[in-house]
Amino acid sequence: MQRQVRTSVRGQRTQDGAGVSLVRVLGQETAKEFDPFLMLDSFDSTDPADYLAGFPLHPHRGIETVTYLAQGAMVHTDNLGNRAEIGSGEAQWLTAGSGAFHSEMPRAAERMLGVQVWLNLPQKDKMADPAYRGIRAEDIPEVEEAGGTVRVIAGSLGDAHGCQGAYLPLDFYDVRLVAGGAIEVPADADATCVVFTLEGPVQVGEAAVAAKTAALLGPGDCVRLSAGDQGAEALVMCAPALHEPLALYGPLAMNTMDEIITALDEIDAGTFVKVEQRYAD
Repeated sequence: MQRQVRTSVRGQRTQDGAGVSLVRVLGQETAKEFDPFLMLDSFDSTDPADYLAGFPLHPHRGIETVTYLAQGAMVHTDNLGNRAEIGSGEAQWLTAGSGAFHSEMPRAAERMLGVQVWLNLPQKDKMADPAYRGIRAEDIPEVEEAGGTVRVIAGSLGDAHGCQGAYLPLDFYDVRLVAGGAIEVPADADATCVVFTLEGPVQVGEAAVAAKTAALLGPGDCVRLSAGDQGAEALVMCAPALHEPLALYGPLAMNTMDEIITALDEIDAGTFVKVEQRYAD
């Protein structure tokens, strides 16, 4: 059964980091309904002044951040000693777990186009050891269809296997539709499924979804996307809902406010990171 659009969110333009202009599509007010997707920021600019200030060193706990660049370049550094640059068609996945500091600094490009998604961690894994994975273009299999191409950033699509989540299963597809094209992808019937229209409007099931919109889908076991005469690009993300208590404060996502207060106290005391810091300048 095809999944249909249950609700959609366009988001609001804002600034984050050191002054990066972006559109916050999902956030605290949508976190319960879109469980386990806590946040989705969209960036799309041809002016480096919109984003070069970047996201200097900052903490996270209790989540995983997945950043995908359809176009552009960004350098990640963290307290684990990782320093890596991703480019067009690549992604980076930070498991913050018990606590990590990282920075994400965009490079000037003809166009910066992509998203960052915050994925909640299950209560039992909130304090897991932090880890970083860079997802290179050669690690992302492409499935050719008559209606376009599906890039498997995470999870699986038939015999194509992308990056696999260590704590919460995530299927993350970049669906690139040719003019008039249609593609159908399977979706776990028990998962929360979100479509984000990265480039151009997309028909999702029976509903038209405008560009730069997150659509939460209803029940079903597949997602059908189709494009108009200009083609389109959409991201399909599916992961199981946690149905757990949630306390959110800035870059921290725990199950109770007491845990949030503990994290803030640890940041102030310099005891937040549970894994030895080896920050690479």
